[in-house]
Amino acid sequence: MTIRFTPRPSAVRKIAPTLCVERILCKISVISGRMNSLYHSLNHKHFAIMLVMDEDSIQIRRRQQDEDATRKRASILGLQYLDTRSFEADLPLERDILTIDEMYKGRIIPLAHNDTDLSYRFGVTSQTPQSLIAKMTKDYREVGKVAHFFLISGAAFRSFMLRFDPPKSIVYDDIEIAKEGDSETLQQVSQTLATVSSNDVFNYIVDQADRLGASDIHIENQRESIRIRMRVDGALHPVAELSRDRYRVIMATLASRANISTAATEPQSGHMQQEIYRDGASHLLNLRVEAVPTVYGQDVVMRLFNFDTAMLNLDLLSITPAERAQIDEVISHPRGMVLMVGPTGSGKSTTLYSILNALNTTNRKIITLEDPVENTIPGVTQIPIDTTAGQEFADGLRSVLRMDPDVVMVGEIRDNETARTAIQASITGHLVLSSFHANSTAAAFSRMIDMIGQNPIFSSAVRLLIAQRLVRRLHDDSKEEYEPDEATRRWVKETLKGIPDTVDCPDLDTFKLWRPVSTPEAPFGYKGRIPVMEQLIVTEEIQKFLRGDIVDIHAEAIEEVAKKQGTITLLQAGVLAALRGETTIEEVNRVI
Repeated sequence: MTIRFTPRPSAVRKIAPTLCVERILCKISVISGRMNSLYHSLNHKHFAIMLVMDEDSIQIRRRQQDEDATRKRASILGLQYLDTRSFEADLPLERDILTIDEMYKGRIIPLAHNDTDLSYRFGVTSQTPQSLIAKMTKDYREVGKVAHFFLISGAAFRSFMLRFDPPKSIVYDDIEIAKEGDSETLQQVSQTLATVSSNDVFNYIVDQADRLGASDIHIENQRESIRIRMRVDGALHPVAELSRDRYRVIMATLASRANISTAATEPQSGHMQQEIYRDGASHLLNLRVEAVPTVYGQDVVMRLFNFDTAMLNLDLLSITPAERAQIDEVISHPRGMVLMVGPTGSGKSTTLYSILNALNTTNRKIITLEDPVENTIPGVTQIPIDTTAGQEFADGLRSVLRMDPDVVMVGEIRDNETARTAIQASITGHLVLSSFHANSTAAAFSRMIDMIGQNPIFSSAVRLLIAQRLVRRLHDDSKEEYEPDEATRRWVKETLKGIPDTVDCPDLDTFKLWRPVSTPEAPFGYKGRIPVMEQLIVTEEIQKFLRGDIVDIHAEAIEEVAKKQGTITLLQAGVLAALRGETTIEEVNRVI
């Protein structure tokens, strides 16, 4: 199987294309009608769209966000806004007005011209230098012409440039993940990487990681070679062996783009952005880079974050209706604290961002404090906190509370001072979201009390705790049902003993389970990951217990009280997901 790996247009362009006779004739015949279309587009109105969250609607939503932001910038810059979506795919290209290099450098697109009144229309972006607009206005006026400038979105600019400067396609084999002991596939992928040009090797690896849905790329030095592994659906898989020459090319790329030194003797952190092409459209990835010196050289781990904010949506998290209802009920209140708990890589940030998106309306002021900012959300004030430079969440939070926020998100509560400040904010009219490292919701209460002491305000401030893990999801078209053995059936019954009657659960005497089946589309039988959640709503009974004798307040006791109040534990939630055929019992036991 092969793909057409497409480098960025600017990396492959040579000279400006020439204007052919057919293009000139086409322009002469349609120019007047096209000009009217452009003027008409200035008054174009957008209608609300009820989004069905498939791939097409996600693209529409992301583009709409870009256009909305551009419209606001236009009023600030004193330019007319132009929505080009209705004609950018078929507008005759004005290739003889500006060169390709001039378009890239100035972030400017020639849209149309009229030979009758000698007027020219250009699309510019917020990155177009104002000095360029002023110079072109003057130059055109001096020769008796008129230049009009309209602000277009960055997405519109990229769409036009893909037509003005279509990228050359280079055909490389797809990376295939090897199964355990499959040395032949490893060798084939290694040979493919050896054929990729030096200029493309970094882009190719990142592109393939995105295609495979990998969350992390591991580049590891060994005695004889460099090993590349990718974490897909939570499991780490070997991908290829890389030569040291190719490794040096990758490190040079990271040095220039992620500010990672190739000669460092201490651990380093950096970040960079990478534009990729997927499903016929451009997407922006954020890569968080960690490098550490080892015996044989610097090992690198790159974590991939997709900037697609449309995906950060509670509707797409694969949570149950009951779990969604609890979240919606809690965040409908203007004050209180919501704590996400779990280890690194358990999806806490994704869930918090999705909650932020649900809260993100024009009548709310939302401010976040993050280390680092992993996804930018339009309409939300996001403040990076560099803890390595001595900045503290507590100091930032105190400053933020003076900015009249309605909702505050603290990336992580790590110390006593941040915890106390967040608690105080949540009882003084703010909805506070944050994350905390703990194994369960009950353990989070116990750890927080160890950190700040027995504080009666804490029990009344926290409204919801969510413990979360990510389990691999069975591929719908490659799974099979089977009868569990008696030992498994007894274990499932014991695990689910005492769950509320309102929980949708099959007959525990006759239930069946599911297991993965390998197919070409899903070699391991899994496709993606889903969250398993333990949600603890802080009721009056739990508050009363937390105000009792501190000797009695420990994780096991808190969990027993919570279960009596209807809390479903992480393990129970995982088993229920397995009974629904979403994952396997083995996967639940591996993760939880």
